[in-house]
Amino acid sequence: MKLIQVDKIRNVAIIAHGGAGKTSLAEAFLFNAGATNRLGKVEEGNTVMDFLPEEVSKHISTSSATASLEWDGHQINVVDTPGYQDFIADSLFALRICDCALLVVSAVSGVQVQTERLWKIARENDLPGMTIINKMDRERANFHKAVEEMRTGLQTNPVPVQLPIGAEASFRGLVDLISMKACIYKTDGSGDFEVQDIPDEMLSEANEQHEKLVESAAEGEDELVEKYLESGELTQEEILMGLRAGALAGDIVPVFCGAVTLNIGAKKLMDGLTSMMPSPADRGALTGTDAEGREVELEPSPGEPFAAFVYKTLADPYAGKLTMFKVLSGTLKADSGFYNASRETKERFGNIFLVQGKKQLPVQEVTAGQVAAVAKLKETKTGDTLVKEGSSIILPPVEIPEPALSYAIVPKSKGDEEKVSAALSRLLEEDPSLKVSRDDETKQNVLSGMGQIHIEVTVDRLKEKFGVEVGMEVPKVPYRETIKGKTQLQSRYKKQSGGRGQYGDIWLDIEPLPGGGDLEFVNKIVGGVVPRQYIPAVEKGIREAMAEGVLAGYSVTDVKVTLFDGSYHSVDSSEMAFKIAASMGFKKGFMDAKPVLLEPIVNLEVSVPDDFMGAVIGDLNSRRGKVVGMDPLGDVQVVKAQVPLSEILTYAPDLRSMTEGRGSFTMGFSHYEEVPAHLAEKIVEDSKKATS
Repeated sequence: MKLIQVDKIRNVAIIAHGGAGKTSLAEAFLFNAGATNRLGKVEEGNTVMDFLPEEVSKHISTSSATASLEWDGHQINVVDTPGYQDFIADSLFALRICDCALLVVSAVSGVQVQTERLWKIARENDLPGMTIINKMDRERANFHKAVEEMRTGLQTNPVPVQLPIGAEASFRGLVDLISMKACIYKTDGSGDFEVQDIPDEMLSEANEQHEKLVESAAEGEDELVEKYLESGELTQEEILMGLRAGALAGDIVPVFCGAVTLNIGAKKLMDGLTSMMPSPADRGALTGTDAEGREVELEPSPGEPFAAFVYKTLADPYAGKLTMFKVLSGTLKADSGFYNASRETKERFGNIFLVQGKKQLPVQEVTAGQVAAVAKLKETKTGDTLVKEGSSIILPPVEIPEPALSYAIVPKSKGDEEKVSAALSRLLEEDPSLKVSRDDETKQNVLSGMGQIHIEVTVDRLKEKFGVEVGMEVPKVPYRETIKGKTQLQSRYKKQSGGRGQYGDIWLDIEPLPGGGDLEFVNKIVGGVVPRQYIPAVEKGIREAMAEGVLAGYSVTDVKVTLFDGSYHSVDSSEMAFKIAASMGFKKGFMDAKPVLLEPIVNLEVSVPDDFMGAVIGDLNSRRGKVVGMDPLGDVQVVKAQVPLSEILTYAPDLRSMTEGRGSFTMGFSHYEEVPAHLAEKIVEDSKKATS
């Protein structure tokens, strides 16, 4: 591709609920632009944009994919985003680097949960948008119903620029409300059409919608308002100018229609992207901060100092990393380098690529506004800011939601622990919404993600990309043990087996520690009845017994132990003897001091629409939760509660089901509380079975 001017670039994020047709639309764009010689089909697993093994097998997008193509003298960079909440991080990064959002709405299912969520994010990023009502060829397709759902569900102002001719099996084309002509499409999938007069039965509706369109266009520019009020009409060029102005201001959303798997409407939509949506120059300068915290503007101009933002990383065990970025200002040439301001390190690279799915097209340079990629960078990760050497500008980070679901992962082959760890670290470079942690209390490696599908796909990637297989388990709850009573006891360890024996004798007071904490060990030995050199061994024996647990194998907390008496043997006593005596004595005394089990309680905040409040609160009560408050936040309520961790290990899919996907939550550790007796008995019993 030849170097292109900034005002001829269109960076567009295709967003929608899963199954609306985003990937099929991107495939139609590629085919119409001549980048491919066939229309890829999701169902057949042969699309350019869904190329990962799990995408091919599951027929869903699990990762954003980018394609650069040329259309009518413009470069259109399309980022096809995933349509499921589990992969929201990719959509967040795509919406950060794109200059407009192309919303795909199914004419059958209309506006759905993820449609609302992604559109809200696009608006928060101040992105202009346009829409295609897709699947007009399907059963129960209803264009006007989908448009009305956009108006009410998305709280936006949709302005149809087309009307469908027919619907379901009779869908054959569209009425262009700007030119007031009918486009009857060929059935060969070429995307070509024949221009005809508007069918008589649609003429009245077309005239009515045309008038509304012209009114909306006139409101976009002051000079057009004056002309419209004087003459009642605008030229096609003036209508386009007004629609563009209204769309860029966020006042209107132009609405197209089609059936993209048949390539009906895609070419007209591409024309709409170039004529109505902004270039990087239209979006203006971005603001970052330098090393001193001062704001710095990055102008989208080739002559400015180089700066770029990394929005995607692809890890390949053979080819290495592919780092994808948008050039925000300046120019970058092949076989050069830059400075990673986020990591404070220099990076060198060879070729620069424009990307079409998994295919890479080498170019000599890229300039402001373009989306490109380089391979085999060592330190750079998703979200980093790249600048010219000597600069220190950093762009604001993309805020990624906290993971909602966790699983413990166990290698299926012994000795694969290091391979699993290395593979996960590579996947974390790809996907910043994943988290991996080691729970020292439960001795488990925990993988956390945005949902069930997200974690399952990650496990699939471990196998497909890196050849390591892991099993998934619900994480163990890190219960704790403590006591409610006091006891005093003697513990003597005596062993004689020929030669030197073992002898340690201690008296202990064991009681709860009111202020909380780990262990308070008090030494009240007087007169040397237990020699000073053996005192640390006594404390060590107690601490080791506490770490192992006494009641059910969970670590002990909130205990005060006082060593106040004992005896020793001048020959047989040793550190080991006193350590064993202390461990034995603590375990016995613990069981005599009213032992109880403690469970972690978390602070839970659930954001939920009013319609689902009753169901959510009732469910929290059934999980032994305590609702502590409710706050309105926009069009949702935030329910604040404290809930035992054991009750919400799989809360994410349950909440999604309960709220039709509209609920979300965050949580954080609060404190420990005593487990109810009937539940504690079962936990202790299960623990004994597991260790027997």
